[in-house]
Amino acid sequence: MAAIRIALALLVGLCAYYFYPQETFSAEMVRGMRVLVTGSSSGIGEQMAYEFARMGAHLMLTARRENRLQEVMQKCQKLGASSVHYVVADMSNLTSAQKVVEETKAQMGGLDQLVLNHVGGTMFGPFQGTIESVIRSMNVNFFSYVQLTISAMDLLQESKGNIVVISSMSGRIPGPFAISYSAAKFALEGFYSSLRAEMRLRKIDLPITVAVLGYIDTDMALNSVGDKITQKASSKEDCARQVVKGGVLRYREVFYPYWAVKPILLYRELLPDLVDQVMAYGYKLENIL
Repeated sequence: MAAIRIALALLVGLCAYYFYPQETFSAEMVRGMRVLVTGSSSGIGEQMAYEFARMGAHLMLTARRENRLQEVMQKCQKLGASSVHYVVADMSNLTSAQKVVEETKAQMGGLDQLVLNHVGGTMFGPFQGTIESVIRSMNVNFFSYVQLTISAMDLLQESKGNIVVISSMSGRIPGPFAISYSAAKFALEGFYSSLRAEMRLRKIDLPITVAVLGYIDTDMALNSVGDKITQKASSKEDCARQVVKGGVLRYREVFYPYWAVKPILLYRELLPDLVDQVMAYGYKLENIL
């Protein structure tokens, strides 16, 4: 019993530490910042673009759908962005990912924050036992992130900028019925946590913020799993605000929705089998299998 009480006290203390950061955040910290947001034609990426625009950032938007990028660009201009550019790119093509950074440099002269948010190449459902689905997911959800980072590192070091990486609960806890996606997110977590540690040892100032997200009410997520899980989706607008704030303040990690994500991750370290069993109740197997 004493061990349990100590564990609970530590849990509460850790939650309080993460939930009540000391730094203040203001629009002036963003005004004039040059920001590249991938996957910015919809969902969380679109909402992050609007948050940056309201605070006067210079924006480079990228996604596959040009018509949607044009619509987001126009709204960003109305919201007050200092400037807005876009480049159409398919992140399953690593050469295309590299060209996004080249276009960013050409249009904005540099880069202060790289926001890696795009997602694709996966479907929610039973694993079909084919390597092709894993390769597609890794190309879009992992290798393109790495390519963008490699291409942008010189620009970010010149500006003393930072990187924001959108991860997921599926990158911390095994994700049944999303195996290819989960594998890519686990790879992201490993790569960027290792890169952060190496940059620190090499005394290179390149902060990396990893945003660990739960179930968010993007169209993609709702269409993919809306009728297959019992969990209620959280606001993409509020999620975007929290991620933008955490990235600008250079937090090591952002958790959203905090009280639905962070406690589960902490409890799983203490009681992994129990947490796995509890989470299993959240799947509507009759709609999946």
